[in-house]
Amino acid sequence: MLPDRINQLPGIRLLRDVPLSQYTRFGIGGPADYYLETSNPESFARALAMVRASGLDSVIIGGGTNLIVSDAGFRGVCLRLTSARIAANGPHVEAECGAPLQRLVDFTVERGLKGLETMTGIPGSVGAAVYGNAGAYGHSIQERVHSVRFLDGETVSEFTNAECRFHYRESIFKTHKEWVILSVALEMETGDSAVLAKTADDILTTRNRKYPPTMRCAGSIFKNFLVSELPANVVAEIPAKTIIEGKVPSAWFLEQVGAKGMKQGGIEVADYHANLIYNAGGGTAGDLVRIVSELKDRVRQRWGIPLQEEVQYVGFTGQASAA
Repeated sequence: MLPDRINQLPGIRLLRDVPLSQYTRFGIGGPADYYLETSNPESFARALAMVRASGLDSVIIGGGTNLIVSDAGFRGVCLRLTSARIAANGPHVEAECGAPLQRLVDFTVERGLKGLETMTGIPGSVGAAVYGNAGAYGHSIQERVHSVRFLDGETVSEFTNAECRFHYRESIFKTHKEWVILSVALEMETGDSAVLAKTADDILTTRNRKYPPTMRCAGSIFKNFLVSELPANVVAEIPAKTIIEGKVPSAWFLEQVGAKGMKQGGIEVADYHANLIYNAGGGTAGDLVRIVSELKDRVRQRWGIPLQEEVQYVGFTGQASAA
């Protein structure tokens, strides 16, 4: 049987009927039939090949920050690679996919390596940060990526920065969800560790006011808009002061349609930030999907533009949920 074969691989932890709510920032979601975790990339690759050959559905997760898992859970195998080594050789830094992004930020700041300090406080793993081209305060991780190693089927491949096709909160890995990011090589600049630490601390203070670490949320749930991709009639309605570095916050559009303070069961929109949706207690994936869908409908009806989530859906029919 498949579980027996997988359990023979070194460093594998395979469990049955594991609630995925414990692996998501929202704290919601039903059980996966199987949950597989390992810090061994070779065992992970072999286990993944076995799962795919078996015909069972599979999904690969990282830190769970941007996951919405169905209340019914996931009928298949949920896999997680937790290898987390970080190393530096001068300004060259390598980080494995399972390392927390915050640990990578702290690692570079402490060594006086400039380039990631504005990403302090962003939850999730390094692999997820590359996958979604994470960023904040006008910078994103693509600016520092030299190359990315990933698992393409049973083969380990490597892409240059250009081959990763980074775009605002996008990368080629979002198009090829069957690929698994293993590690990233970064090119940093030399800086003053004290100055970098001050920048990071100031940003973290601001971020924690907006997104308290204990809040069960994904941070901002919708992507901001690039002005260059908006219709001219929509841009004409946007106050100039709202446009920052060529982007319009989704929160501005949401605020205009009355998003602040909305509630659906245990899921709420913050009364101080229209793009912050959180589990206030007892929330379900159904509640979350309904409120996301309602917000998308309101913005579409008012401006004819589509809000796009930064979150990923797991366990929903066709992997779609809030169209």
